[in-house]
Amino acid sequence: MSEHTATLAWTRGDATFTYETYSRDHRLVFENGLETLASSAPAYAGNPKALNPETLLVGALASCHMLTFLAVCAKRGYVVERYEDSASGRLDKNAEGRMAITHITLRPKVAFSGEKQPTAEELERLHERAHANCFIANSVRAEVEVQPG
Repeated sequence: MSEHTATLAWTRGDATFTYETYSRDHRLVFENGLETLASSAPAYAGNPKALNPETLLVGALASCHMLTFLAVCAKRGYVVERYEDSASGRLDKNAEGRMAITHITLRPKVAFSGEKQPTAEELERLHERAHANCFIANSVRAEVEVQPG
């Protein structure tokens, strides 16, 4: 249905190439031309001022859930005024004993306006529907927990 691209570039530079010394910094350029500095997580000798793959995954999931939630709400006649999330992901060993993001928690806080306001049960169903239809959630094996606030 659609294809999405990113270009990655890394060079060694003048650093000695050993596990302890090589730079993890690299450039990511996305299909729309936006560019960012990326690295490994600081726990893996990465640059704390750069984005790391684990954080990008958590951010992608949070963004996808929100975008899907907004679509679900709009189609059901709810007016969303504000949406905030404080998402987190846990890096741990998975069932196969490999390091993976094993659990992602989304903590969306949503403000609605207008006469039509969802009940607590309806809000839960809106998030369930958003999760079930989120492209990124459907692409990852990590457990995803949504804790609406």
